[in-house]
Order: sequence, then structure tokens, then C-alpha cells
Amino acid sequence: MSVMYTVIVAVLGVLAVSGLFVGVTNDAVNFLNSAIGSKVARMRTILIIASIGIVVGTVTSTGMMEVARNGMFHPELFTFHEVMMLYLGVMFANVILLDLYNSLGLPTSTTVSLIFCLLGSAIAVSVYKISGNDGLTMADLGHYINADRAMGIISGILLSVVLAFAFGTLLMYLSRLIFTFRYKAIFSRWGALWCGLSLTAILYFTLFKGLKGVMKGSEVYAWINDNIWVSMIGIWAVSSLIFFLLSRARVNTLKVTILAGTFALALAFAGNDLVNFIGVPIAGYDAFQLAREAGDSNILMGGLNESVPANVLLLVLAGLIMVVTLWTSKKAMKVTETEISLATQGETEREFGSSAVSRALVRGAILTSNAVNKIIPERMREKIAKRFEFADVENTGAPYDMIRATLNLTVSAILIAVGTSLKLPLSTTYVTFMVAMGSSLADKAWGRESAVYRISGVLTVVTGWFVTGLGGFVIALAIGLALIYGGTVAFIIITVLCCYMLVKGNFFSKHNKKTGAETEVEAETGDDILYNLTQEVCATMERATSVYDRTLLAVLKENRKVLREMVRESNDLFQQSRKRKYSLLPTLRKLQQGDVYTSHYYVQVVDYLNEVTKALVHITAPAYQHIDNNHEGFTKEQTEDLRHINDEVEKIYRQVNHMLQTGDFLELNMVLEMRDRLFETIADAIQSEVSRINHHQSNTKASVLYLTILSETKNMVLQSRNLLKSQRYFLDHKHGGAV
Repeated sequence: MSVMYTVIVAVLGVLAVSGLFVGVTNDAVNFLNSAIGSKVARMRTILIIASIGIVVGTVTSTGMMEVARNGMFHPELFTFHEVMMLYLGVMFANVILLDLYNSLGLPTSTTVSLIFCLLGSAIAVSVYKISGNDGLTMADLGHYINADRAMGIISGILLSVVLAFAFGTLLMYLSRLIFTFRYKAIFSRWGALWCGLSLTAILYFTLFKGLKGVMKGSEVYAWINDNIWVSMIGIWAVSSLIFFLLSRARVNTLKVTILAGTFALALAFAGNDLVNFIGVPIAGYDAFQLAREAGDSNILMGGLNESVPANVLLLVLAGLIMVVTLWTSKKAMKVTETEISLATQGETEREFGSSAVSRALVRGAILTSNAVNKIIPERMREKIAKRFEFADVENTGAPYDMIRATLNLTVSAILIAVGTSLKLPLSTTYVTFMVAMGSSLADKAWGRESAVYRISGVLTVVTGWFVTGLGGFVIALAIGLALIYGGTVAFIIITVLCCYMLVKGNFFSKHNKKTGAETEVEAETGDDILYNLTQEVCATMERATSVYDRTLLAVLKENRKVLREMVRESNDLFQQSRKRKYSLLPTLRKLQQGDVYTSHYYVQVVDYLNEVTKALVHITAPAYQHIDNNHEGFTKEQTEDLRHINDEVEKIYRQVNHMLQTGDFLELNMVLEMRDRLFETIADAIQSEVSRINHHQSNTKASVLYLTILSETKNMVLQSRNLLKSQRYFLDHKHGGAV
């Protein structure tokens, strides 16, 4: 047998490891978000519990890889060579697709990705077989493909999205009516029963989803399955008694329930979704073993229809890789941030934009709410409204409280477990995400200030789920055709390209780069917030100075490459300051313990910083567009004017940055004089340009860009001086002892 097949098996092994990294990055959101969103414990504690769940899940996994081996195609109709090309196409497409979603910070379903990549690659190989046989036509494609499974997945997507959102909304609404946000008093009386019910659902989920492969066939599992209601009521009674005793011992039972749910979801993820990451490589290795034993690379792969026990060492190794990924993946935290920002109580720091659909949905919801309010008596409306008055009784500043976190875990566990027992193809990702969105809607987190943006975010994620199937199918189909027809050359090229994308995306991506302005850490105290803002101001102004200088030099030299880079940098600066501006209200609440002056200073600086970066964007973007469109450059007079202005701006910013860094503002009046001289220079330059226009000595495009640069330069320097002045007043105020 050719050595190439040994190389292919090795590549599948490497892709399996990469698939574990990418898969955990995507699916960590399923079991981490409730604990992280409620700040139930330190991040380290949450990760330890999730890691234990992953290890237990992989060790107890049945290793059933039938989906990869024969779930989407009939292996007995394919040769060893064709099956290996099929599996290679699946892994290349699957890893690339999931890595793309993780880079965008969007959660998606690894199950859907696997299924549709298998379908696309299987069709590619089937087309190859049919085209090489004169007795077959495309009408025979159905003999090779198991299309019913794909249809089941599609129906499962629709079912899980609708049911999860509906149940999450309804049950959260009822829970908040019962407990309110000031839940501690009533929870002391009924909390044991409520947590007992939640733990019962979590245990049911663990048994019928996470440990189904291990427990199935045992007498205990059979008895519970035959007497499900009696079993659940019994577990509820015992759990409630335990929680009652724990509450009397002053143990926070909500924390116990949330951490137990985190463990259960992590266990189920590792035990059941493992096939999504290593199923195809293991199936490829099994096919390699069958062909090697037969000594024939053209042997048909009917042996893949037989169940093969999982290799325990491989499962343990996979579990360890998943745990390492959980602790080290920055992209996993980015995916987690997407769901938390959509579900957070109050203002969110992440802006998702709006769309016509989201605006129409919000208007429809408002009209419906107004119509319902006319039916409900006013006194009842007032009582209901009081139940939903937000209060942070936990004093953690968490995106949402532990009542909602517990409900998210409970409802997700029930829906997934019931769907599994009924053999419905529900997706863990879809269920957990939509339950979280439904509960946040019912919890009044989607106020009129943010509803349209959050709905846009949810629609983006949901649309991405359906694109996962289509994208996975198309990518796998294309790669599969290239591999099966291109042979060794195609295999080498695609392998190199895939490795390049993965290495670049995970080690050299923009997401992993840290600049001075991005070193901001989460600030909990007023002093921390102001210190971080001061550091950000210094770093941003330094970068702005560099970008402005390089932009003017590049546009004078017509250097398109540098201008493109300056556009990226200026947009990056603007997005950072914009993010700071959108987080203004939550930050001001953290500053409420300080004086009004401090908050006023913070508002001023954030606004000035945003204006500086906005002006910079308005300089770099038109400059790049002008050169990119090959328009005529500046005249000699325009060039001289801009060089002179650039020199003056550089002197001003050198002084500004020095004062910001040292905190010594004795030369502030000198900066004011330099600014006034610059403005006079700009006014003279504008008059000269108007004169040149009147005498037809300048072309239109160059004149527009020239005047734009002058105008935005004036605005940028003006806002920079205001920022410097505000910084000085603030420091004088603090040093003067006022608090």
C-alpha cells in the first residue's frame, strides 16, 4: 500500500487535534456562560469544575462513531481510497468552517458542521464514482448518500430554536414573577424546592444525555426509564431536603446548583460531541487498518458498518487536549462574550448595529405590548411591573443574577434530555443559546434602548447557524472534488493552505495581538477605572500621532500599501474609543461612589478621545480611497502646505504626549499658542487653495481631499487640546484633595 495513505492518516491525526481545539473553543459557550454570566465563582473555579466534567465525559464516552463511519453515506459502496479522500475533505472543511466562526465570535453547532461536511464530501466522491461508470447517472446519487439524516438535522434546528426560546421566555417570566430581583426573602422559604427541581432536571439530563452510553443496558437505567415520574419525584424530594439542610448551614444553594449544571453540561458535551471532533480521523484510521490487513487499497469499506469499541487511551488524550484548550483559548472567551453581551441586564458594551428586520420586530412588540396593556387592569400591571424592578441584591455587578443562571441551565438540561430520549436531533448549542436569549427577554434585559441591537445580534447568530450547514456543505464539496480529482498535488496544496489558515488564525490573528490601548483590564473601583482611562489616553494619542504623520507622508508619496495599513489602524483606534463610549453608563455607575466632578471628567475625556479618533478616520479613509482610485496627486503648492502643517502638528502632539505621560501641564499655554498658530496656517492654506481653485490651478478630487485633511486636522488638534485641558483640571482637582 502506498506510503501516501500513511501520510494521510497522520494528517487526519493532526486535524483531529486541531478539531478538538477549534471545537472546544466553539462549544465552551454551552456550559460556561451561565456560571460566568452570574459570576457564581472565580473563573478558575468554574474552569476546574468544567474540566472535571470534560474528563469524566470523555472517559465514560461510549466512543460511538457511527455518524462518521456510516451516518451520511454507505461505506460498502466506496473503496478505501475514496473513503480516505472523503474523510480528508470533511476534516479540512470542518476545521476551517469552525475556526472562521470562532474568529467572528459566533457560536455554532459542531454537529451541524460535521453532518453537512460529511454530506458535501460524500456527494463529491459519489459524483466521482458516477462519472467514472457509464452505467450510472446522477439519478443514482441517492444510492450512495443517506440524505434523511441531513433533513433530520435541519428540522432539529428549527425545532430547537423555537422551543428553546419559547420555554426560556415563559419559564423565566414565571420565575421572576415568583422571586423578583429581590429574591432573598422568598428564596429562604421556597429556595430548597426550587433548587431541588433544578438539580432533578440536571441529573435527568446527565443520566439520559451525558451518561447514556455507560448507563444504557443497566438495570438501574431501565428501572428509571420505566418509572420516570416516580424516579424524578423521588430525586426532587431528596434534593430538596439536601438543599434545605445546606441553606440552614448558610450554604448558597444557587451556587451549588449552577456549578452542578456546569459540570453536567461539560460532561455531556465531552461524552456526546466528541464524535464531532475525532470521529472522522478515527474512522479514517479504522479504514486504514482494514485496507492494510487486506493488503488492497481498492477494497470496499463495508467493514466500517461494524461497531468498534473506542480506544480508552485515545479518549483520555482527547479529554486532556480539550481541558488544555478550555484553559488557554482566547477565542473561547470571545465566543462566550457574544452570548453574555446579548443577555446582560442593562446596557451592553458590545454594539451589534440594527437592521430593518430588528426594527420591525421591536415596533411590532411595542404595539403588541400596548394592546395587551389595554386589556390588563392598571393595578395588576403595576403589581407585575414591581416584580420586574431590577436590583443587584447580589452586589456582584454580574451581567445577570443567579436566578436566571439557574433557570438557563435547568431549561436547557430538560429540553436536551427530553429531545435525546425522544430521538429528536436537537443541538446543544442552539438550545443553550436560545434559552439564554429567551430568559433575557423575559427578564426585561431587552429594553427599548438596546432591544433593536440585541435582536440584530441574535438574528446574526441564528442566520449563521443555517449558513453553517450550507457553508460546510459547499466547502466540503469543493475540497472533496479537488482531492478526488487532483490526487497527490491537490492533497499537498490543500494541506498547506489549511495549516496556514489555522496557524495564522490562532497565533497571528488580530484578535491575539495586544496594543497599548488594548491592555485595559476589567476595573471594579473608581481609581482603577480612571487609571486605565489615563493609560488608554496616553497610548491612543501616541498611536494617533504616528498614524497621522504616516498618513500624510504616504499620501504625498502615493503609497497605497501604507495608507491601507493606516486605515486599519485608525479604524481600530476608533472602535476602541467607541466601545469605551458605549460602556459609559455602566462605568458611571461604578464611579457613583466618587464625586460628581470625577464622573464629569470621565464623560469629557471619553467624548474628546472619541472625537480625536473619528477625525483621524475621516483623514485616512479619503486619503486611501483617493490613491486607491489612482486619482492625480497633490500639486507642489499643496504638498508644501501639508508638509508644513504636518511639522506643526507633530510639534503640538509631541508636547501633548509629553504632558499626558508626565502629568506636568506647565506648558499648556504654550500648546494653546501653538494651536492658534496652526489654525492660522490652516486658514491661510484654505485661502490659498480657494484662490487656486478660482484660477483653475487644482483638480477637483485633489482639492476635496486637501480641504478634508485641513478641516479634520483642525478638528483633531482642537479636541486633543480640550482633552489635555480636561486631564489637567482633573489632576489638579485630585491633588487638591477633593473627593
